[in-house]
Amino acid sequence: MDFNLFVYCTLGRREELEAGGAGLRPELYQRMLAELGEFVETADDAGYAGFGHPEHHLQIEGFEASNEPTLTGMFIGQHSKRLRVITCGFVSTTHNPLRTAESIATMDHMLGGRFGVGLVRGYQARWVSSYRVREELEPVGPWNRGSDADDLNREYFTEFVEVVIAALRNETFSYRGKHWNFPPPGYVNPHEAPVYTRFGRGVDTDMTIREVGICPRPLQTPHPPLYAGFTHSMRTAVFWAKYLGKPIVLSSNFEFCQRLWATYREEAATFGHEVEPGEEAGWGGAMICAPTDAEAQALLEDYKWYWDVWFTPFGQGHPEYLVGSPDTLTKRIEEAGKHFPFRECFLLIPQGLHTRDQVMRSIELFGERVIPRFS
Repeated sequence: MDFNLFVYCTLGRREELEAGGAGLRPELYQRMLAELGEFVETADDAGYAGFGHPEHHLQIEGFEASNEPTLTGMFIGQHSKRLRVITCGFVSTTHNPLRTAESIATMDHMLGGRFGVGLVRGYQARWVSSYRVREELEPVGPWNRGSDADDLNREYFTEFVEVVIAALRNETFSYRGKHWNFPPPGYVNPHEAPVYTRFGRGVDTDMTIREVGICPRPLQTPHPPLYAGFTHSMRTAVFWAKYLGKPIVLSSNFEFCQRLWATYREEAATFGHEVEPGEEAGWGGAMICAPTDAEAQALLEDYKWYWDVWFTPFGQGHPEYLVGSPDTLTKRIEEAGKHFPFRECFLLIPQGLHTRDQVMRSIELFGERVIPRFS
């Protein structure tokens, strides 16, 4: 089994976050980078398979400072030699899909094929509404689930995913949709450029541009592994089955997970995909590993505070809490595996919220005492 760590790039300890404005303090961002680099290097040596992060902006409160996804991903890549960097992911409503595909392919090369990527819809309204590429697109969450805005966002997301995948899988392509057209219909290059017809493709001799292609092509074939982002949604899982994107499910409801895994397999089969057991989705939760259960539980208080203050108002329920001694965590992961198969386990760590030493001990202890049991 592969174990992947995941961080939100949190800037403050609890007391610093409670003081307000942690995201406005450059020294806290510098401390976060220093600690993050150490955590990545340690994970790289300790047997973890990947290290992930999301995309969020304008977080002056300091709870999540994982800004430009390619920069954060490359920072993680710089501090590792073999870990897969998992950018999860590009928020569709704030990006041009063609440029996103190019960024993904470029990251894949710069990381030597150590890249995995997620594509997500966007739920944090303050920054998504400020960065959105179409005025009519709204962020989504419990407040507008099932609404016209939700349907439009989902429709747009489908086009976004189709364009990204088409660009990654084809040397050149064209796309006609409601929200995006590549290249623009009937577009003629405004000047003569014989180099296009002599050395390229997709451009006619009269300079009509029929197809476009990204450069570079992805290093991995056909492209880096696709992830669906953190989800508790059956509908999202079903959507990704068509593209063999892997949902990341941090649920303690094993009955729900069983249904999701089965539904994914069934939906994938309708598109001619035979999914091997364990490849349907990834599973995991928030992880704190300590020598004893009591020590780990004592550290959980701040993490639950963090979740209640930051994520609960966005409509996100608490994740599975993988908190305890190595034996306790091993038993819980084994228990999950008896209910549904999974080959990737995602572990949210309290980077920033806990001290550097606390997080380091947790990463090291899990690497020494838990990962070898699943080799």
